[in-house]
Amino acid sequence: MKESIVQIYYGKGKGKSSAAVGQCIRAASMGYSSIIIQFLKGSDMEEYAYLSQLEPQIKLFRFERETESFDSLSTVKQKEEKQNIINGFNFAKKVANSMECDVLVLDEVLGLIDLGIITIEDILSIVETHNLKRLVITGLRLPDELAEYADVISKIDLEKDTTV
Repeated sequence: MKESIVQIYYGKGKGKSSAAVGQCIRAASMGYSSIIIQFLKGSDMEEYAYLSQLEPQIKLFRFERETESFDSLSTVKQKEEKQNIINGFNFAKKVANSMECDVLVLDEVLGLIDLGIITIEDILSIVETHNLKRLVITGLRLPDELAEYADVISKIDLEKDTTV
């Protein structure tokens, strides 16, 4: 069995973050620790508040200050929030190489490439050098350059949504 796994959930469907959190719960049941770093979702933690009960096995971090998601912010607020996001990504690089956890989830990190906040090379630097049992990456679009590094890729498409 491979020592380290890179797993990607991507696509326009709902459930990528939930699937990634599921990997953390699975890891916790086996005695492993997980860190989840969420991007582009704002600071509203209500949806994932339950995870705080699972600390220290699962820890959740968001570096954004605004409660709204990044794409719903004004241009001025997006500029301010960009530095918080970069700080979060730098924290992710540190965690990936420090052995602070066994599983690291970079939730919606692929969207940072689309927004020009980071580059594919930034993500590849984590993928190529991490010291984790599992690295889980989520986002809407999967760059071809990243696909070749993945061990598991799940595309999640939306077939129906009557909640809009």
